[in-house]
Amino acid sequence: MMRILNFGSLNVDKIYSVDHLVKSGETIKAFRYKECCGGKGLNQSIALARAGAMVCHAGSVGNDGGELLTMLEDAEVSTSYIKISDKPSGHAIIQVDSMGQNNIIIYGGANNDITTEYMDEVFSLFCRDDILLLQNEISNVDYAILKAKESGMKVVLNPSPINEELVNYHLECVDCFILNEIEGKILAGIESEHPEEIIKNLKENFPKAAFVLTLGINGSYYFDQNQTVFQKIYQTDTVDTTGAGDTFCGYFLSCMAAGNEIREALEISSMASAIAVSQAGAAPSIPERRNVLHKLKCWDKELGEEHGTKI
Repeated sequence: MMRILNFGSLNVDKIYSVDHLVKSGETIKAFRYKECCGGKGLNQSIALARAGAMVCHAGSVGNDGGELLTMLEDAEVSTSYIKISDKPSGHAIIQVDSMGQNNIIIYGGANNDITTEYMDEVFSLFCRDDILLLQNEISNVDYAILKAKESGMKVVLNPSPINEELVNYHLECVDCFILNEIEGKILAGIESEHPEEIIKNLKENFPKAAFVLTLGINGSYYFDQNQTVFQKIYQTDTVDTTGAGDTFCGYFLSCMAAGNEIREALEISSMASAIAVSQAGAAPSIPERRNVLHKLKCWDKELGEEHGTKI
């Protein structure tokens, strides 16, 4: 069975529920606080596993990272490649407002303690039939892209958070990008957030790559040089959008690794994201595959082919 290696971040999410997202110079009160396991790397590994993929997580935690390892193991993610750092584990400070929107500050911690030597050790245990998944929350991401390509692995990149450093990576070695409209327009080199313009320019800039472009309430696209497929959302009451993109990413990659058709992969991933945003938290809100398929089956039975109907 094809393995997916996720070289990704491991964070403790510190979540503050607020009436509105804090403005510059403003002090506000939070009416709720909780801590959860998170990081885009951890979230996507859990999404991959709950979607049915065989996923191995590589990364770094501090001595305070026991709960992060336990959560991955409980989701049946292999943690044997994770190293323990002298640095504290990474963490994120997350505000979530009354409409479910969020903003996030990330502290890298142990996620920045990933060396090229450690990466070499991990990559030596994988082969050309495997897939590498990366985000941009750890050190030496560009080295991982080049090393995986050298090994013949398929390279999938979720370019988040996007920054000037990432734009200068060897992105021509990436086989598939999974990104949102902000990341899309930056990699496309344009100011417009219109999907058609983003798609056109991304195809020109990266002619060998495939793309999944997520647009929030405006749906998602898969496209490459040969086809473009659009997927509407499944509407639901939004509680917390944190982790919705990670859920979509993990589910889509799991579906593709399992041989699903593009249309089916988009439908499953969209439904998984809809379920995730209807619940609080990032990793805790990621649904199991059986629940996603059950929702899809009920939706198909009741509502036919019209996407975007409330679940």
